[in-house]
Amino acid sequence: MNPATLLEPFRHEFMLQAFAAGGLIAAVCAVLSCYLVLRGWSLMGDAISHAVLPGIVLACIAGLPLGVGAFASGLLCATGTGWIKRHTRVKEDTVMGVVFTGLFALGLVLHVRTPSELHLDHILFGNLLGIEPGQLRQTAVLTGGVLTVVLALRRTLLLAAFDPSHTRALGFPLRTMDTLLLTLLALAIVASLQAVGIVLVIAMLITPGATAFLLVRRFDAMLAVAAGGAVASTFIGVYVSFFADASTAACIVLVQALGFVAALCLSPRSGLLRRPRPATAQRA
Repeated sequence: MNPATLLEPFRHEFMLQAFAAGGLIAAVCAVLSCYLVLRGWSLMGDAISHAVLPGIVLACIAGLPLGVGAFASGLLCATGTGWIKRHTRVKEDTVMGVVFTGLFALGLVLHVRTPSELHLDHILFGNLLGIEPGQLRQTAVLTGGVLTVVLALRRTLLLAAFDPSHTRALGFPLRTMDTLLLTLLALAIVASLQAVGIVLVIAMLITPGATAFLLVRRFDAMLAVAAGGAVASTFIGVYVSFFADASTAACIVLVQALGFVAALCLSPRSGLLRRPRPATAQRA
């Protein structure tokens, strides 16, 4: 292939904006995915991402920014799930399944029954190549704010995940820390909606943390590996989608999934292809 052809994506402004927005979203989702994976909250990202749909539709009808409705709906899902869990005997994963499917169904009904200019495909699957400069600035502000808070409180959030008693002894209210993490998660999902959509943001909130968990043992290293791998996967996915004429978000998630498979097989400590065979281990 002609070298000039390989550089073609970098000559288009919409591609440069896609690289920038995708990199920002990948970094913030990767950092949050480390906490979700370690806390066993992967389904919470799925729940909030689906639950934002009714808020988006209502915001569109009311003439409000879509991000405001999405954030309110996502936070309602998170806090409602916690309230039901604390006041009933139903397990948390069951509550999340009921709440987010109910809210997602409500959003679909509202979208069908109320006239609006909202394109459901863009909300569900994103439109990274069509992101505008104003949307890019909004994404940069949201992702920058979330990353700043998470990195500043990373030790406290990690302590709350693994040692709740010690967290209370240090004077940090555990419920407040959980609410803060869920709020940051909702903001990250709002920032990701226009780029990768409701459906594919789930993978960006799970795969980077799971991949890094297989490769490293220290948490700071996990954050760095997850963020670096997610940003690299995003650049590769956007680049490949230009030549393959395929969905940009789907290409990004596919590259991340391939990275996870590679880590699963080749991880230095627990890779499937690096484990000793039973006979070899017995002789040793």
